[in-house]
Amino acid sequence: MRSGGVLLPIFSLPSPYGVGTLGAEARRFVDFLAQAGQRYWQILPICPTGYGDSPYSSFSTFAGNPYFIDLDLLCRAGYLTRREVREAGFTQDGQVHYDELYEKRYPLFRKAYARFLKNTPADFGAFCAENDWLEDYALFAALKDLNGGKAWQEWPEPLRRRRKGALEKAGQALSQEVTFWKFLQYLFYRQWGDLKDYANQRGVSIIGDLPIYVALDSADVWADPGQFQLDGDLRPTEVAGCPPDAFTADGQLWGNPLYDWEKMKRGGYAWWLRRVAHQREIYDVLRIDHFRGFEGYYAIPAGEDTARNGRWRPGPGLDFFRTLERRLGKSPIIAEDLGFLTDGVRQLLADTGFPGMKVLEFAFDAREDSDYLPHNYTRRCVVYTGTHDNSTVLGWAQSAAPEDVAFAAEYLAAGPREGLNWAMMRGAWSSVADLAIVQMQDLLGLGDEARINTPSTVGENWRWRMDKKALTPKLARKLRRYMELYRRL
Repeated sequence: MRSGGVLLPIFSLPSPYGVGTLGAEARRFVDFLAQAGQRYWQILPICPTGYGDSPYSSFSTFAGNPYFIDLDLLCRAGYLTRREVREAGFTQDGQVHYDELYEKRYPLFRKAYARFLKNTPADFGAFCAENDWLEDYALFAALKDLNGGKAWQEWPEPLRRRRKGALEKAGQALSQEVTFWKFLQYLFYRQWGDLKDYANQRGVSIIGDLPIYVALDSADVWADPGQFQLDGDLRPTEVAGCPPDAFTADGQLWGNPLYDWEKMKRGGYAWWLRRVAHQREIYDVLRIDHFRGFEGYYAIPAGEDTARNGRWRPGPGLDFFRTLERRLGKSPIIAEDLGFLTDGVRQLLADTGFPGMKVLEFAFDAREDSDYLPHNYTRRCVVYTGTHDNSTVLGWAQSAAPEDVAFAAEYLAAGPREGLNWAMMRGAWSSVADLAIVQMQDLLGLGDEARINTPSTVGENWRWRMDKKALTPKLARKLRRYMELYRRL
């Protein structure tokens, strides 16, 4: 069925508390999507952000980000007072300030926790029992705090190697702290579940994002190091990244530990089954990041300063996806198949039947034809104006080669008053692609001041927030009319 959607991270929602949350503004955005005829809201990973504030480098693939917990809902539940929240004094400048969130939100969470302990909800125990990842994550978070935020590789040896006696002793000594981190996850997932129900009841499905890799400094690697390519000292032998290309002469050195795919296969991919089953519970559709890594992955020797000296190794291939389907049933999945694709990757995509991605900003190289030009699409794909890793359309128009911009304008028949952003979105909506996703920034006609992420950079990413006045009835009507015109309602 032809349909449309909007890409907007949770953190980019308006709120008076320093970051977008799961509260009233999220519901208001859902209402906007429903009024505008959009069937999908695509978000970025909702897990706790690690170093660099990236949602693709998290302390846990299962946990939710405590920053997204809505403070107004905590006030309504009696965990906080309006005065306590007001006096925290969050900066309001259209940006997320992660250092301020850490400094001001956790004292509020501690106050909420003290009140929670006096009247613990009846369903808290059931929530803890239902989530088998929670115990390891909560102990990991408590130990990280105890060790001054150090990576688990720098913890005392018995804890680093998870000696049974050391874990039991730490669990007893830190029982209140462990419960605090469980409490935050309880709040997050109760609020998340309510928001997802609200969206689904209004005909809006949520597309979640699953990074292929997890962070080295994570509860996932600490709790189950045998799933990864680590040496006897629990340090990676090789790490993840991308080879050099036309955009990055040194390639991309991500640094994530690589999976021991042979061992995972012998174990029936049990770790991945737990991970995907969890994601299926919290999202309606799952976008799998870096799909080509399942056919072949790039391995860089640990300790390298660049990705130049890596090499390709075979991934788990179709066997992995057949196992997921056999054990979990068919899953609605979008494969992020961007970048340099081999025949093997194309075949894996065809064999799985997953729709791949087309990005219009990649289409307009005036020198040659491109798979990303709409006349080359098949129906079974998802077209984007751009992703979180790209410029906005207007930002692209300012930085791309003039001949490429001219080609785009001519190809899209961009009107003199229309704006290239609307012309490019129109190109997506009018294409044969089953699903068309546009960035919220493109709907608002914003430039690269609103860009979400610039790959291979640290410090200024994952910060943009939408103005509260941006969602207007006029914009919803205009967007809905395009859905009617191109039969995407």
